[in-house]
Amino acid sequence: MTSRIKKGLAALAGLLLLGLGGASCWFWFTPVGLNNYINKITLQALMRSPESLTSLGLVDDTVLDFHGHKLTPFTREQELASLAFMRQAREGLNRYGPEGLEGQERLTWEIAAWMMDDQIAQAQFERGGYRLTQLDGVTVQLPQFLTDVHPIRSPKGAQRYLQRMEAFADILKQAHERVEQDRDHGVVPPDFIVRRVLEQLRAFVAAPAAEHVLVTSLQERLKAVDTVGAAQAAELSRRAQDILERRIVPGYRKLITLHEALLQQTDSRAGIDRIPQGREIYAAALASHTTTRLTAQEIHALGLKEVAGLKAEMVAILNAQGIGQAQQSLAQRIADLNRQPGQVFPNTDEGRAAMIAHLYAIHERVMQAAPRHFKTVPPHPLEIVRVPEYQQDGSPGGYYNSPALDGSRPGRFYINLKDTADNPRWTLASFMIHEGAPGHHFQAAAALSIRGVPLMRQMANFTAYAEGWALYAERIAKTDMGLYEGDPLGDLGRLQAEMFRAARLVVDTGLHAKGWSREQAIDYMIEHTGMPAAEIEREVERYVVSPGQATAYKVGQLAILDMRRQAQAALGARFDAREFHEVVLMNGGMPLDLLRDTVQRWVRRLQ
Repeated sequence: MTSRIKKGLAALAGLLLLGLGGASCWFWFTPVGLNNYINKITLQALMRSPESLTSLGLVDDTVLDFHGHKLTPFTREQELASLAFMRQAREGLNRYGPEGLEGQERLTWEIAAWMMDDQIAQAQFERGGYRLTQLDGVTVQLPQFLTDVHPIRSPKGAQRYLQRMEAFADILKQAHERVEQDRDHGVVPPDFIVRRVLEQLRAFVAAPAAEHVLVTSLQERLKAVDTVGAAQAAELSRRAQDILERRIVPGYRKLITLHEALLQQTDSRAGIDRIPQGREIYAAALASHTTTRLTAQEIHALGLKEVAGLKAEMVAILNAQGIGQAQQSLAQRIADLNRQPGQVFPNTDEGRAAMIAHLYAIHERVMQAAPRHFKTVPPHPLEIVRVPEYQQDGSPGGYYNSPALDGSRPGRFYINLKDTADNPRWTLASFMIHEGAPGHHFQAAAALSIRGVPLMRQMANFTAYAEGWALYAERIAKTDMGLYEGDPLGDLGRLQAEMFRAARLVVDTGLHAKGWSREQAIDYMIEHTGMPAAEIEREVERYVVSPGQATAYKVGQLAILDMRRQAQAALGARFDAREFHEVVLMNGGMPLDLLRDTVQRWVRRLQ
């Protein structure tokens, strides 16, 4: 653990003690200055979310741990209380600016105001989406939280794990009630989404209790706890099995019965306009995810333009490499490439291990080149692991989880290894660069390293910024870092990945603003990316349950590229890409308009 992280841990622990004990009125009740106010409301928000506190990894299993046995209730009352808190916090923010603020303080105020306004806008919809999906909701988030995030470093940590298992059972009851209420108000997912949810629910209860991940995860982590003997470990394991069998599995079975009934009450219409206020929900989602004022029609047109340009580049490489025939579709030619020897790892445990080893080799190559292109290379390690098997049917191809603030947990790239054919060898470099370095791993780790700003600035998550950066990172891997020299097929993989994000602009808006069906969206994606049908099906189903999210990638990338072009034009020979990357990364996440303002201020200082 670095000294700075230790200092941050001590400082935050002190703030919590002061706040909880009421010993410091100047901070907790009448904070002096904007940063103190932001820290106050951030800590208040964290204390409302036991899961968030644990994810930060700062005070679990210490004398300050008042939350490690709890989970956030899944109730309307909890949502209303959170909304009331956010409205009060937003009103309080106006007492600290923006008049009279400059530099980082002004930026902090603007980011905080945008975040609060956006959360309040999203909360206007009591039923703004689907309660449980194959990607989101308590049945997806909480099992992985318990197995991957909740720390077990002592007997107390294990006891609190069991308490959280009990709380999870209570939340399953609440989820059942919420899904029923949604159904009664006309909010039911499409039939193909309900089937995906059923697959996951059934997979979760399929294993015997002694072999269930909630039990085996506890057992494995107890082995590393010196203060827990064999007898105590056996008793803790027995209690975990009891909670699982007595409370959690019955909760899942009731949800299975409910979703089986929902199948008889729904249809296959894919767009969010199938539910009340659907069009308004989609417009708000686009504004939230892209952090722009672009309309669905504008995003659709932008996608069509990008798809056409990227297709021409892909075809040029296929022609130069003699892959397929000119009269074949792009999908057919890529299928020919995938049939070439060595492009698909065996779909076995050995093949999956070989794929992960290959990904680590790509990461090492990127990290060797990184200092030439980045002033700040984050020190946080990166792990590459598979998506848990009980989640893989409905999960995307991969995703990234950021490190703990105190350095106790590394960044993790989760890759879906259900079928290794979904990720041929020629596609893996761009995938690794996007999710790892210099993509999400650099962006998330850089945010944790920012000095002199409130905790909120380190934690802020903006889809267009984060995903736009990761897609920008894929581009500079070629243009700046030269990672595809002598590797035209790897470059083809980069183009395919970018085409994938461009096609999303067309498909997401097609589904939610133009009445496209699931099948129409799948056909378009396969035709223009050549990706495997099973992977595209999962992706399209993701867009169905997360309206607007998939548009943020390409919108964000194009915005960052445009900022760079403008900076280069203004600075000429004085432009330094390392400094540009420092400005973009080391201020943390923010809406695109604020990022543009930040870059322009940097340019003016150098002129």
